[in-house]
Amino acid sequence: MFDATTILGYKGDGKAVIGGDGQVTFGDTVLKSNATKIRTLYEGKILAGFAGSTADAFNLFDMFEGILAEKRGDLFKSVIGFSKMWRKDKQLRQLEAMMIVLNKEHIFILSGTGDVVEPQDGKIAAIGSGGNYAISAARALDKHANLEPKELVQESLEIAGDLCIYTNKNIKILEL
Repeated sequence: MFDATTILGYKGDGKAVIGGDGQVTFGDTVLKSNATKIRTLYEGKILAGFAGSTADAFNLFDMFEGILAEKRGDLFKSVIGFSKMWRKDKQLRQLEAMMIVLNKEHIFILSGTGDVVEPQDGKIAAIGSGGNYAISAARALDKHANLEPKELVQESLEIAGDLCIYTNKNIKILEL
């Protein structure tokens, strides 16, 4: 698991939402509190967020964007192509980053070992040191509260920020 971030993705009600906190740490020091770890890809049709080494994550974003363009924005085909590329390249297998990518139809976690994981429920995924807190909150809110997807992500990340020392409440959210 990677310290210093929390990213939460949610797909439901015809919407896709991703959110992330803004904290970047180095050891036990906060280097930055307002970092952006989420972005839109492929003409604003795909959402993505990262946890882990920032330099590695930017490399992953660039590579994944290239595959998305090659696959004309087909997220499913892109994650499979990305995984194949990742497993063939010894340099890539050393990257210390994870990503969540999603659109209105699919949500996936891309691990630092080239794995592609679709969440068990098919709609909620979290990564980073506060990921377990965020996903627990999101599952409970999804089951018991009547919140819009954006509100659900916001509230879940706020709860993670209350519990995880590597997560702050400077939350950014993107929605499709």
